[in-house]
Amino acid sequence: MPELPEVEVVRRGLERWVAGRTVTDVEVLHPRAVRRHPAGGADFAARLEGRRFEVARRRGKYLWLPLAETGTSVLGHLGMSGQLLVQPEGTADEKHLRIRIRFDDAAGTELRFVDQRTFGGLSLHDQTPDGLPDVIGHIARDPLDPEFDDDAFHRALRLRRTTVKRALLDQSLISGVGNIYADEALWRSRLHYDRPTATLTRPRSAELLGHARDVMNAALDVGGTSFDSLYVNVNGESGYFDRSLDAYGREDEPCRRCGTPIRRRSWMNRSSYFCPRCQRPPRATV
Repeated sequence: MPELPEVEVVRRGLERWVAGRTVTDVEVLHPRAVRRHPAGGADFAARLEGRRFEVARRRGKYLWLPLAETGTSVLGHLGMSGQLLVQPEGTADEKHLRIRIRFDDAAGTELRFVDQRTFGGLSLHDQTPDGLPDVIGHIARDPLDPEFDDDAFHRALRLRRTTVKRALLDQSLISGVGNIYADEALWRSRLHYDRPTATLTRPRSAELLGHARDVMNAALDVGGTSFDSLYVNVNGESGYFDRSLDAYGREDEPCRRCGTPIRRRSWMNRSSYFCPRCQRPPRATV
């Protein structure tokens, strides 16, 4: 599942290649690609045609394209394998092409939604007063948002009866951090994923936030993390941050700090990667 850096890379591509363009034609080639739009594919296409895309926006892992003068937005769910690609007109269709959007200008490119596993999709939603699609109005700001409140985050951590990795993945508390970047931020902070949040001091939570920001900014600089061909930017290019990961996916490889083999543990239907020496578990989980 793409996390904040990967979604931001796609958003920047849409800002460059799609913002300000007016839709002339929409083809919905698979009904599952618009299943979150209850009125169906024909309605989705009709409501986009003749509308102009404004600058793409993002909150956490969520990406949307506002439609000018409508109070609505196209929300993109990338799911496990969704791709928003800007392709030259006439380029051969991708095997898993689901939606095609054409424009009224001479740029010679079209926007395509490609999704091998069909877990993702596009849908139209009314916007909240803050400009968010209404279905994500509950999503918290992400740590790269200038308006993210560090003090409020620390207070929420201290009040919650949970563990630090669960808190990092709670999109109503802090958005955009997924399994990969949670493990990376925890490794940099020398925190075990099962550390109770109530035990974190203000300096420790500030340190954790700082490392989360650092690792996601570093990933942004190289286009995000791509473990296979399913995550790409709008030009079909992969990211390269997987080469710089310190914990995630490195089971049995030496910790880059102390040399101890990285361990993997099953955790909430996912995996957690950590150094057993640098990130010692709390007493209750030993």
